[in-house]
Amino acid sequence: MSRFIFITGGVVSSLGKGVTAASIGRLLISRGLQIRMLKLDPYLNVDPGTMSPFQHGEVFVTDDGGETDLDLGHYERYTGMPTSKKSNRTAGQVYWEVLSKERRGEYLGRTIQMIPHITDEIKGAIRALAEPKVDIVLVEIGGTVGDIEGLTFLEAIRQIGLEEGRDNAMYLHLTYVPFIRAAGEIKTKPSQQSVAKLREIGIVPDALICRTEVALPEDARRKLSLFCNVPFSAVLEERDVAHSIYEIPLMLHEQGLDELILVHFRLARPPARLNDWRAMVETVTHPQRRVRIGVVGKYSELQDAYKSLYEAIIHGGIAHGAGVDIVRIAAEDIEKNGAESSLAEVDGLLVPGGFGQRGIEGKVEAIRWAREHGLPFLGICLGLQCAVIEFARHACGLEGAHTTEIEKAAPHPVVCLMEEQEKVTDLGGTMRLGAFPCALAEGSLAARLYGARRISERHRHRYEVNNRYRERLEAGGLRISGTSPDGRLVEMVELPGHPFFIATQAHPEFKSQPMAPHPLFRGLIGAALARTGG
Repeated sequence: MSRFIFITGGVVSSLGKGVTAASIGRLLISRGLQIRMLKLDPYLNVDPGTMSPFQHGEVFVTDDGGETDLDLGHYERYTGMPTSKKSNRTAGQVYWEVLSKERRGEYLGRTIQMIPHITDEIKGAIRALAEPKVDIVLVEIGGTVGDIEGLTFLEAIRQIGLEEGRDNAMYLHLTYVPFIRAAGEIKTKPSQQSVAKLREIGIVPDALICRTEVALPEDARRKLSLFCNVPFSAVLEERDVAHSIYEIPLMLHEQGLDELILVHFRLARPPARLNDWRAMVETVTHPQRRVRIGVVGKYSELQDAYKSLYEAIIHGGIAHGAGVDIVRIAAEDIEKNGAESSLAEVDGLLVPGGFGQRGIEGKVEAIRWAREHGLPFLGICLGLQCAVIEFARHACGLEGAHTTEIEKAAPHPVVCLMEEQEKVTDLGGTMRLGAFPCALAEGSLAARLYGARRISERHRHRYEVNNRYRERLEAGGLRISGTSPDGRLVEMVELPGHPFFIATQAHPEFKSQPMAPHPLFRGLIGAALARTGG
């Protein structure tokens, strides 16, 4: 029988529930348990696919084509286990499903209500992950206790605790304990109020995990224990880490959180196996050398817009025992100031994906500078398309080459809408999504990096390289080193003779993990280190 852990958040948003949940997942796996993870998002969007990265950050794509919350990226990176569409449910999906059932007459004429119909649908999503041989299902509730849209989700997890028995359900509350510098004091009152809201609903936390800038003194922990009705030993601190979020599982382990969970569920308690994780963290916190990678993006000011990408770059450094300084460069700055001023001091260049016109010419100019100056380059999704546009214009003499996403009447549409996308009108969930196979050319840089001729990567795009220009691009010297197995779609390009120049239509960052760095990012960092003589 599966047990359930519910992780809620209080006081403020953006506390890091996703990282905390993923860290707990890592600890449970280290104790030999089988887990599944679920993110419940109370917003009414069906999924984050049409949401602005300024509001929501990146959209994480699963193998089965789910456009999901970025926290699923943390889940996969920390646990090494793939997620799926079932791993993220939104209020929009829940209400959509309930109303669809009502239209089909499945409720036999009953009045549809928040309780039991909406809460039953939420509980069904949770229990769907309680498969045979799964020991624990970890469920993160998005938002903050007190948010009106989250009430049905909290009611649903309260009901599961009642139905399954408190020995089979555990509630962890991540809260913020602010340090008021002017007074030199830690304040516990916000956390007390947050737990009070939970208790009004009928949920009493089994443990408090306290986000804090400074060490939590014993008197503050005792106050939290007393007023929140949580055992003193179950009041834990999650202090801001100095170097890497990958330190958090070790921080929680040292305070005995995994032991607390096993005792609560009365499960066997084999010792934690964390030596490999400790070695990885040691590499991150004390690298032998450093390298600078420039990321020329449309959302360079947003940490979460390229979350998986930045983590994958760090993973590439881990593979070489190197630290990576990520230099975020706004594509529009290159349009204004030229590429040299931004790229002369970096050791490698990465151009990521994106949508829309803003910054396109800056990305193209950055890629040209990398191609002409031997700067190691990796392009991802739109980065591949920009590399093709740049090469067509400046190496093949195709003046005005562009993508029809930006210039519908381009004289040379070297990038165009995919055939199956031409009649699509709905934006949500209609792109080429999920994992697709790719055949790599024998002897190519791509095949050497992957160590294989057939690979699979996740995709999220509508546009592709125009097949009518493939011969001209290859005649100019650009190698198409990866295609769909039937040869119809260009998946990867590279430039022979260049120290490192490769681009992919996929999003390899979604499959990179600190314990298993992705080959393309490992290759980029290796080439950047070689450029520095490191």
